[in-house]
Amino acid sequence: MTHPAAADLIARSNRLGSDPKNTNYAGGNTSAKGTETDPVTGQPVELVWVKGSGGDLGTLTEQGLAVLRLDRMRALVDVYPGVEREDEMVAAFDYCLHGKGGAAPSIDTAMHGLVDAPHVDHLHPDSGIAVATAADGQELTSTIFGDKVVWVPWRRPGFQLGLDIAEIKEKNPQAIGCILGGHGITAWGETSDEAERASLWIIDTAAAYIAEHSRPEPFGPPLAGYAPLPQAERRAKAAALGATIRGIASQDRPMVGHFTDTGEVLDFLASSEHPRLGALGTSCPDHFLRTKVKPLVLDLPSDAPVEDCVARLKELAVAYREDYQAYYDRHATPESPAIRGADPLIVLVPGVGMFSFGKDKQTARVAGEFYVNAINVMRGAEGLSTYAPIDEAEKFRIEYWALEEAKLQRMPKPKPLATRVALVTGAAGGIGKATAKKLAAEGACVVIADLSLEKAQAAAAEIGGSDVAVGVAADVSDEDAVQAMVDAAVLAFGGVDLVVNNAGLSLSKSLMDTTAADWDLQHNVMAKGSFLVSKATAKVMVEQEMGGDIVYISSKNSVFAGPNNIAYSATKADQAHQVRLLAAELGAHGIKVNGVNPDGVVQGSGIFASGWGANRAAVYGVEEKDLGKFYAQRTILKREVLPENIANAVFVLCGPDMTHTTGLHVPVDAGVAAAFLR
Repeated sequence: MTHPAAADLIARSNRLGSDPKNTNYAGGNTSAKGTETDPVTGQPVELVWVKGSGGDLGTLTEQGLAVLRLDRMRALVDVYPGVEREDEMVAAFDYCLHGKGGAAPSIDTAMHGLVDAPHVDHLHPDSGIAVATAADGQELTSTIFGDKVVWVPWRRPGFQLGLDIAEIKEKNPQAIGCILGGHGITAWGETSDEAERASLWIIDTAAAYIAEHSRPEPFGPPLAGYAPLPQAERRAKAAALGATIRGIASQDRPMVGHFTDTGEVLDFLASSEHPRLGALGTSCPDHFLRTKVKPLVLDLPSDAPVEDCVARLKELAVAYREDYQAYYDRHATPESPAIRGADPLIVLVPGVGMFSFGKDKQTARVAGEFYVNAINVMRGAEGLSTYAPIDEAEKFRIEYWALEEAKLQRMPKPKPLATRVALVTGAAGGIGKATAKKLAAEGACVVIADLSLEKAQAAAAEIGGSDVAVGVAADVSDEDAVQAMVDAAVLAFGGVDLVVNNAGLSLSKSLMDTTAADWDLQHNVMAKGSFLVSKATAKVMVEQEMGGDIVYISSKNSVFAGPNNIAYSATKADQAHQVRLLAAELGAHGIKVNGVNPDGVVQGSGIFASGWGANRAAVYGVEEKDLGKFYAQRTILKREVLPENIANAVFVLCGPDMTHTTGLHVPVDAGVAAAFLR
């Protein structure tokens, strides 16, 4: 049963964490103290429950709490070796844990255990950090809050900061919290409600003061030529630049992207001071750990042609990498972790918006959210004073902190298709849907494309949230619709790495009954459609310079001659040869092109359900409901072929074990000798 103090803590944390004005995703931590019976001695024991390392306040559960004995935690003061060795205290927290399970104690645990208050909140609100990063933040703290909130000069999170805040609390009994220079806020209370009220009062009071006293143009006057483009125009330009930018952010390791064109970003980039402020970088540790110390900022006006933007971005990328390497070299010691990559995680394009990157979509999206937080912080600080983030050396100490490195090393091993963006056509059902599910299960972000937007979105929702899959409408026989589909993929996830040409249909008719319209329809969807999709996505892959995979779902009928199937089989043969032609052409760009030849996939098939099954059953003289069994019995293995079997073949072709194979057709037909490849 959850202890009442822990239950109150979870409820308070969820309320605070669900409102972005209070703290960013996974930012900050909260705690509560209380008494419980020790199951070993039967005696009461004082405990502190504190949000564990890496958790998120808005979604915190009991499993996300670290539970420590307060007497043992406070006894660490007597063995504290000093600020130069304070990192050793994190390991010591493990010897203070009560019971088993729960989360690992975070670096901020000392703050919560040592401060003499039953309930403590440490948060990263934009308004609070704006005061914390103002050049005259200490004076502003006194002006805004009087003696109810105390200024704490910048100190890296850790045991000493906990001692500092505990001393401030003891010496200032009238205070309800403090502003942590360059960092955030901490508040406390005798009850959970009192702590929450204190936190919200600090946040809201700071926000109200900024709103009332800020200068009219915190970021300076508008910069001529840098105003936001109209929405349709800026999103089109974002799609045109997205692949190049993702390639820039993925030189050291592949990244997934996210695009943001919110008002905060566009207003910032339209103002004259954005180059200066962008170069200063972020301040709050939670911010720059997600965004790197500063962004890459394109220094061209909003209406600069795409070609000019591409050329300039590539020049700036070289300079950014050199600058980051120099930053690392200035501050690294022999004990520092190896450089983690010199690519930007935030790329700002005036008039267009922000591209953010991470190891997956959620990380990329959150990085963008953090930079919006940073923009809000800079606006508040510049509106009242001058933005003065913590210095570069301190940023490096945190970015390459041994404790941060240990946290990264504890991350689970990525799945085989992690960081890859897959686009599957005809994916609302059957083979396409099974393939999309398989690719997502193996770590890919997936774009579900189908004629029906409603069905595509429903399939995407079934696979996961928008950080995993999105649904888009696309008629693959329409070149403009195909380009819109590819643009949507770029805006959703940064680019495209893996394409499955699966969209198809079939009409089972004899030569004499097949009309020109029948022929054109099937060739437009499968032969022409595959060509259009491959052309549009290959362009993205070439611009990314990250290689890629194109897979054609062809058919046994591409090599097998059967009756009453002229249009379908001919277009499948067209697709099969496209595989060979594109493999030969695109290999120079590291793009593999392969095919899968299914047969008799009846279950879940839209083609079979739309009349093809009835026609084929009639041709073979069986009941339609028995068609799958009929196909199975004519195979060598006597096994029915399911959509999941095709999906597995696609994964193998695109996975880590087939990196040197292109131009291959893989039969997935349970063995049809007449369709053996020669």
